[in-house]
Amino acid sequence: MFGWTADRDESFSVLDAYAAAGGNFIDTADAYSAFAPGLVGGESETVLGEWLRSRGNRDDMVIATKVGLWDQRSGLSAANIRAAAEDSLRRLGTDHIDLYYAHTDDRSTPLEETLGTFDELVREGKVGHIAASNYTAPRLAEALSVSDREGLVRYQALQPHYNLVERTDFEGELAELAATEKLTVLPYYALARGFLTGKYRPGDELSESPRSEGARAYLDEHGVKVLAALDEIATLRGVPMASVALAWLLGQDAVAAPVASARNTEQLAAILPASRLVLTESELNRLSDPSV
Repeated sequence: MFGWTADRDESFSVLDAYAAAGGNFIDTADAYSAFAPGLVGGESETVLGEWLRSRGNRDDMVIATKVGLWDQRSGLSAANIRAAAEDSLRRLGTDHIDLYYAHTDDRSTPLEETLGTFDELVREGKVGHIAASNYTAPRLAEALSVSDREGLVRYQALQPHYNLVERTDFEGELAELAATEKLTVLPYYALARGFLTGKYRPGDELSESPRSEGARAYLDEHGVKVLAALDEIATLRGVPMASVALAWLLGQDAVAAPVASARNTEQLAAILPASRLVLTESELNRLSDPSV
């Protein structure tokens, strides 16, 4: 959202409120927001970097960013990772990236080359840990095997597409591999492009927001059942639906923390209660049953 649907001042307000609430992990990417009209990429990192410098709190924050998906820095070749990392460090105004993701798999580059470059960045202190996003289970297993065989730095975290209405990409083989390899799991699209906030309902005239078209796809029988379960538990608990959806993810054994975005402080207020909301087994089952 930062530098896209949230301008600099709005972004700073969200970040200030998040930090004040105890939040310390921020997920971005060099590609954000290259997909938005009129933007080229790097905007999110730039705004985040300005905030970190203005608040003088870099050491209090854990910063994750990504490489490989942006058209201007696509792929996971050694040269591209090197150049992208330097660009991200400059935009973020920092000398190190805490968690650096391969944003998507690159089958055209040998895994040895990709992991070897990540290994160099870690040894140089420019990167703390590395992670994988949008990898299949077989490719992730292969990458971990290469690291073990070659003595290279290993992926420590996984960011899959996973939420109450999108479960098939992660559950099963990928989830089992993450558990076996003890990978930290941080799902993206945790709120299904805003659908799981309850903002979109059958019969409503959807606004033409950047994510409304994606949310529209969930308004089927399956999605309506999920909303009904969320409504029920949110009402009983007296919390926003968004927090219940995030708490369901936090209730899954594999998940360390879901990645959710907030365009303004009102949206942030709807997701913060998830950090304190522990769902009962019956509540988790109530949500899981209609979403299978």
